[in-house]
Amino acid sequence: MVSADRFLAFAAMSLLVIVIPGPSVLFVIGRALAHGRRTAVATALGNVVGSYALVVAVALGIGALVERSVAVFMAVKLAGAAYLVFLGVQAFRHRKDMKVSDMEAPSGPARGDARTVLDGILVGVTNPKGIVFFAAVLPQFVDHTAGNLPAQMLLLGLVPISIGLVTDTLWGLGAAAARNWFARSERRLSMVGGAGGFAMIGLGVTVAATGRAD
Repeated sequence: MVSADRFLAFAAMSLLVIVIPGPSVLFVIGRALAHGRRTAVATALGNVVGSYALVVAVALGIGALVERSVAVFMAVKLAGAAYLVFLGVQAFRHRKDMKVSDMEAPSGPARGDARTVLDGILVGVTNPKGIVFFAAVLPQFVDHTAGNLPAQMLLLGLVPISIGLVTDTLWGLGAAAARNWFARSERRLSMVGGAGGFAMIGLGVTVAATGRAD
């Protein structure tokens, strides 16, 4: 199906792109600073699920439409940016609600985790970096002579998804560890929550201002 040479070449390309922090990484870090390790890991999981949805879209031909159409690309990008700003504003507004005792309490209900994963999915699926990468780079590594191109894309898409899951989780755990140091003081914890909110707001503005790479 996919030759070893193409697979390894795409893996190398994916690693180079993923190690450069983009919207998904910064979003995970912001959530880790605002809410801690559990939320960071759930967000990272949601991000990769959303990213693989982009792979599926490209395999079905939707990604090419998004990449070629300025209007569709802008709509997806601005929707993701607006959602990031909304989450950042919410985190900043509720920064003073964060208490040291909350961090020592048992983990929240599954519904909270599900909503956190959904947040990550929405950010991952509207990530301009992911859209451009999967729409413009992924198709270049399929073997047209082998046929069954959608299946090849779905298989190759698992490579950056796996790399992203590991790296995003590590970023989130690292940020959460720094957050725990601040948690010795409720005032510092409030500052961290505000910083996480500002980080997401800034990220949303950055995404909205990012130009189309034509």
